[in-house]
Amino acid sequence: MGAKIASVQAREIMGGRVPALEVTVTTDTGAVGRSTPESGVSTGAYEAAFVLDGGERFGGKGLRQAAANAEEIGRELISMEVNHQREIDNLIIALDGTPNKARLGANATVGVSLAVCEAAANAAGLPLYQYIGGVNAATMPMPIIGICLSGRYRDPGDTRWLKPSYEIIPYGAGSFEVALDMADAMHREFTRLVIERYGINVYRRHSLENSYNSFWMVGAIKDDREILDLMTRAIQNTHGTENIGIYYDAAAGCYYEPDIDRYVGIYSEGVKTQADMVAYYAQLVKDYPIVSIEDPLQEEDWEGHAMVTAETGIEIVGDDLFTTNIERVRMGVAAGAANSMVLKITQVGTVTEALDAARYCQSHGYNVHPCGSRGDRRTIADYAVGLSAGQVRGYDQHRMMAFQADLGSAAIWPGKALFKGNKQH
Repeated sequence: MGAKIASVQAREIMGGRVPALEVTVTTDTGAVGRSTPESGVSTGAYEAAFVLDGGERFGGKGLRQAAANAEEIGRELISMEVNHQREIDNLIIALDGTPNKARLGANATVGVSLAVCEAAANAAGLPLYQYIGGVNAATMPMPIIGICLSGRYRDPGDTRWLKPSYEIIPYGAGSFEVALDMADAMHREFTRLVIERYGINVYRRHSLENSYNSFWMVGAIKDDREILDLMTRAIQNTHGTENIGIYYDAAAGCYYEPDIDRYVGIYSEGVKTQADMVAYYAQLVKDYPIVSIEDPLQEEDWEGHAMVTAETGIEIVGDDLFTTNIERVRMGVAAGAANSMVLKITQVGTVTEALDAARYCQSHGYNVHPCGSRGDRRTIADYAVGLSAGQVRGYDQHRMMAFQADLGSAAIWPGKALFKGNKQH
């Protein structure tokens, strides 16, 4: 007999950007698991629904009801064996009873599911990444590190954050610590170049953990190529494109206007068709050391995503496109759309559903891109290692360093080869 669930407790806490839900699962052996899911800033239409309190408090984003819902779920799980993840998740799905977790809320369902998984790992005496991936899980995820946000050339009042967001991947580092050193040197050089060109007014603050806020480019630039020019120069002036590549999240759906079937104000002023966008990406990949682009078109455009994938020959990542949902991944595989999926367990609502989607991706030659932007930054790297994903964004730096130390000489560093069919620069 294994450890059994003895209690499930939940409360509202303050997350990284918005209030978060904290769920604690305790077993009868004393093993504990915790999770801290939070809502996203850029969200896809096909994501599972969160339950928020509404009203004035925290702008309607309070989570007292979600906490109550998580404890409602917990009462049904008492005395279940904590390592029966699929059985537990299936019960959670049945308790909710809706197609998109709308009754209990995906924040409540995933909060319990994630905490159960960690409690099971602790009950088994295993690191979470080994519990997920087995004792031979040894692929160290390469960190994706934020550098700058876009200039924004349109604001109808419903754009979600200052997308695109521009990041780097130090794929030539060989270890996490060296990757941080490379990223720091590149970011300091990028900062110097930005201030030299635009003045101190665009500079805000620098932190490798939250470096998107380093610059406020709105109004300072007329085309996002200005950002890419300076990023490329900073890479060339430090460790070179043989060691560092550019990743960016286009979040193109933020700029798509369905009534005219056009993208308005993305990358520069003006209007772009699907064909314009595809041609634009193909040219960017020729001009800059870009190895990966996330959500290059709006989330309904399977044909367009397939065209971008074929034209660029690099990693094309689906976030809003796939929403960690195996049914949408199946549609993508059938269409040849993208070749990588962002893994955000909060998007689908349970660990089992998320891992099913991730493993389906890998079985069809797609990459998996774990991201902790929806909370649980502490454990997202465990899922990256457990799935041998080879990359991670929105992670806990201290945990990544601990993984590097734990894996030691057994650690596998994927390098640039992870990014499919990349054109050489």
